[in-house]
Amino acid sequence: MLENEPGTGTEGELKRWLDGIGLGHYTDLFAQHRLDLDVIGDLTESDLVELGLPLGDRKRIQRAMAALFQAETAEAPVEAVRPQARAEVGAERRQLTTMFCDMVDSTSLSAQFDPEDVRDMIAGFRETCVRVVKHYEGFAARFVGDGILVYFGYPTAHEDDAERAVRAGLEIVRVLSTAHAVEQRGALSHSPAVRIGIATGLVVVGDLVGQGTEERDSAVGETVNLAARLQALAPPNGVVISASTQSLLKGKFDYRNLGVHVLKGIPEKAQAWHVVRASRVETRFAAARGSRLTPLVNREEEIALLMGRWQQAKDGDGQVVVKFGEPGIGKSRIIQEIFERISGDRHGQVSLQCSPYYTSTAFHPFVDQLKFSLPCARDAAGDRIRGPALDRPDVPRGDRPSGRPGAEPADPGHHHRAIRIPAELERAFTHHHRGPEPP
Repeated sequence: MLENEPGTGTEGELKRWLDGIGLGHYTDLFAQHRLDLDVIGDLTESDLVELGLPLGDRKRIQRAMAALFQAETAEAPVEAVRPQARAEVGAERRQLTTMFCDMVDSTSLSAQFDPEDVRDMIAGFRETCVRVVKHYEGFAARFVGDGILVYFGYPTAHEDDAERAVRAGLEIVRVLSTAHAVEQRGALSHSPAVRIGIATGLVVVGDLVGQGTEERDSAVGETVNLAARLQALAPPNGVVISASTQSLLKGKFDYRNLGVHVLKGIPEKAQAWHVVRASRVETRFAAARGSRLTPLVNREEEIALLMGRWQQAKDGDGQVVVKFGEPGIGKSRIIQEIFERISGDRHGQVSLQCSPYYTSTAFHPFVDQLKFSLPCARDAAGDRIRGPALDRPDVPRGDRPSGRPGAEPADPGHHHRAIRIPAELERAFTHHHRGPEPP
């Protein structure tokens, strides 16, 4: 008998197995293709189709193969099961932005409040953070006491995961800084504060399963540790980010340089930035490019077309131009070039831009443009509008702006400033006029 020829004992086991499931007539077919019980579990649907088995018999064999595998696994000793095989399933290298949220002074709460009250406070803190994180499509991966580890970029990746993480952090700060956790059965209250650290870098993320251990969606890498260490540098209700995260955000936020720090477990000194607020820029393009603008290349035809439409508009023939295309091909760069070329002409310029973070907020582009154009400032969280007009008793409270798109109605006792929109708008659009005054 040849060395590679299946033995009669193996053929007998295969025949008994096929007879047991009522498919003994396939014994010769399987033997012809040198298929034994040791490879039965590797057969796929396409393999069975290639063998010529009809659909019903294919399903019977697949069901029997599953039962055979389960029986072998149950009979095998614990030592025979390879724990490392599952550990690598689903793990992958990812560019990930990690955020670590920690409740400030949570340890001292145990001395001030009853354990049940502390438990409710931590639960409320978690719920608030997770609600905001889900809004920005982040993933709360792990809860460690009153701390939360959040991933942006896993399992769903976005091109702006770093921005989503920082916006989520600022929103958590805003919500917690204005909220009050009140114990329902008594008069005790506590206003929770949060410290947030954010870092971006390469990690290996996925399920980490071994013999007697199991951890789902675990991220391994320096980025996770860096986010936890940066959190310790943040002030109460503050967000601190790494240099890698800040380099991705550019001018989208206002920062305070915290300098270089030696962090435990991090081999090199780390630059830290305190995020103050979202920057007041008119468009995402202006925020992304900052003060630098690359030269325009090979867009003469598009520029000539748009300049021709502009000349027609100047001559009294109004024009509407729709410019569309794939992301990143330079649409905003062309529009910026047009703005620079007509800067000497008298014109009004208004930019309205949608945002993926306000899909449920009606008229957000208009609200955002008003907040940019009106001569008003925001508070520390960058959310509420403060204008020069004083609170007017003749303006109903329901008609006064809350200052934040999509915000919940404020408490009745909360004070709002009303803005005289028509006059302010006139001055705002006058400010946007460029070029010499007409004679």
